[in-house]
Amino acid sequence: MSTRPQEFDAGFSGEFGEESDPLINIDLRQVMSVVNRNKLWIAGIIAATLLLGIIATFLMVPRYVATAKVLVESKADQVIEGGELQSSVDPWDTERFLQTQIDIIESRSLAVRVVRDLKLADDEAFFGAFNSQIPTEADLASLSGVAAGNKGLKEYRESIAARMIQSSLFAEIPPDSRIIPISMKTTDPFYSAKLANGYAQGYIKANLDQKFDSSAYAREYLAGQLEEARERLTESERELNQYSRAAGLIRIGNQWRGSNDESTLSVTNNSLVQLNNSASQATADRIAAQDRWETISGEPVLAIRQVLENSAIQDMLKHKTKVESELAEEKARHLDGHPTVKALKAQIAELDNRIESVGNMIRRSVYLEFKAARDEEGSLNSRVEGLRSSALNEQDSGVQYAVLKRVADTNRTLYDTLLARFNELSASAGVASNNVSLVDAAEVPVSASSPNFFLNIIMSLFIGGILAIAYVFLREHFDDEIRSPEEVEQKLGLPMLGVIPLVEGDAKDELKDSRSSIGEAYHTLVTNLMYATSAGLPKSLLITSSSEDHGKTTTATAIALDLARLGRNVLQIDADLRRPTLHMTVENGGEVGLTALLAGQIDLESALTPGPEKNLTYMTAMPIPPDPSLLLGGRRLPQLLEQLKERFDVIVIDGPPMLGLSDSAMLASHADAVLLMINASQFHRGAAKSTIRRLKLVGANTLGAVVTKFDPSSAGGEYGYYGQTYYQYEHSA
Repeated sequence: MSTRPQEFDAGFSGEFGEESDPLINIDLRQVMSVVNRNKLWIAGIIAATLLLGIIATFLMVPRYVATAKVLVESKADQVIEGGELQSSVDPWDTERFLQTQIDIIESRSLAVRVVRDLKLADDEAFFGAFNSQIPTEADLASLSGVAAGNKGLKEYRESIAARMIQSSLFAEIPPDSRIIPISMKTTDPFYSAKLANGYAQGYIKANLDQKFDSSAYAREYLAGQLEEARERLTESERELNQYSRAAGLIRIGNQWRGSNDESTLSVTNNSLVQLNNSASQATADRIAAQDRWETISGEPVLAIRQVLENSAIQDMLKHKTKVESELAEEKARHLDGHPTVKALKAQIAELDNRIESVGNMIRRSVYLEFKAARDEEGSLNSRVEGLRSSALNEQDSGVQYAVLKRVADTNRTLYDTLLARFNELSASAGVASNNVSLVDAAEVPVSASSPNFFLNIIMSLFIGGILAIAYVFLREHFDDEIRSPEEVEQKLGLPMLGVIPLVEGDAKDELKDSRSSIGEAYHTLVTNLMYATSAGLPKSLLITSSSEDHGKTTTATAIALDLARLGRNVLQIDADLRRPTLHMTVENGGEVGLTALLAGQIDLESALTPGPEKNLTYMTAMPIPPDPSLLLGGRRLPQLLEQLKERFDVIVIDGPPMLGLSDSAMLASHADAVLLMINASQFHRGAAKSTIRRLKLVGANTLGAVVTKFDPSSAGGEYGYYGQTYYQYEHSA
């Protein structure tokens, strides 16, 4: 027996590359195959991007960068006692402080200051350094519609110049440093250095001016606030004294606390506290009494605990039990109409009435207890409300006094704070200290900073690579062609049960040689089918595809022939009632088959035709019916399949295509398993997925897919190797 290679058993093992990394899960040979297929596009995209980068580099205007450095300390000019400088920035807030300084440097007000200090508004060379022309009155008139005169033109030029230097300014916070670099980029190296130094000097001056202006403003502002605070303090203390005298309030200070807190003694408040405690206890008593009443109000008398615990009730119950015992003895000797029996029954009824009466009295006492607790609670709550109103009225005067005193205390604190701050500012007025200083002045650059030829080349190559990767990804994503068997599982989500190679000439002729490449491929497929389910080979197997020319008939013939050679009793049915082919290969018979059998024109034996192998039987589709769907949709088909399963080991059904027809859907719903054929040279993912959806709708058991007419030599990678050596294995052995 020949050895049958198992390299294409990928549908079960899932192993197509022996060197795949389980952690990365990338098949490098597949990646190289994709690159090899798209190498011209990749090279073209990268070359085009590189060429564009070179052209853009030569077309760029050279620009020069000059940098000045300033030191920003976290010391402010707040002069305190002893002449020490006090830090105005918390250590945890340093980063935000430095970012604030960057925002000040990049502000429009500082840009305008630099323009005015350097007199750039009328400097044509300055505008030339930015590849621009100095604005004219005509430019201003075109914007505003009217001539604005020399003053308006100057302001317009200053605005344009400020925007220009803002766009060329670059300042950043360096890590672990307080030295801020201020850089300017222009087409003129002289103006780059001039503007960088001008910005540094302008920032230092602006910082000094801001401190002086803020100090002067603060002193002026504090003087006004101090006067207003003095007036408010005087008025609030006067109102406090007048109200205290008019209300007759006497406050006792808590001297033992060492504070200015004040309190009063109130008899009403003490009475209110005591009465409120009594009301709370009354509420608790009422709730307890209400719970007891609600518990027994709807219960029978003898179900109430208080009734059962009553001694009188217990005596009557004992007496009733004794009488009931006597009644039972009398009933045993006499009839119900006997005088003794009647007397005992009357005695029991009297005891029941007495028990019910006493029980109701006990229940009534519980209700009266609840009612008394409720009345007491209401009375106490009413007294509490009345006393609360008196206490609140008594406290109104104290509340108003506390409000007036709080206002006076607040005004006094505010006045003391403002006075202390005003004295500090007055003492430090005129002291000029700056926490910003120049470290390095900008020098005229000797070489251009941009364009950077090598950097642009590297960026062009990087961008070209990204574009090439994106192009290849999109092309491969929308490509429906099958180049490797595992792509069937990736694109369709079906197990791969076999790969049938592309052969020259008629595939059926190749099947006659079991050692041929296509014969070996079908041997592998049959082996995989035997282990496709937990029960082994399915009893009935439908072979179908999405459209024509996918190798259904060849596959059905090969599977049936191989199984018959393995000793299985196999029946091959041609179920393509629209375009049957099996009757053309049958030598003797085959004129009638599935159609005649389903129509009831013949019996089963007349529809069967012996095949070329001992265990192989054929059933053709003849004759061609006028309405195949109606014939296959009847009740005869499932009955016939069950009958055939009892007679044959395996039934291989060669069905019609799925799309556009309902025949295969009907066959799939009755077959034990379905095998989907896919032509590698005509694969369309949309059609295959539509076929899979239709199979799922009818509840078909789709075992997997078989790729036919596969050319390994065009796949690249390991499949190119297989295309050269794999199918010659048997002949070279």
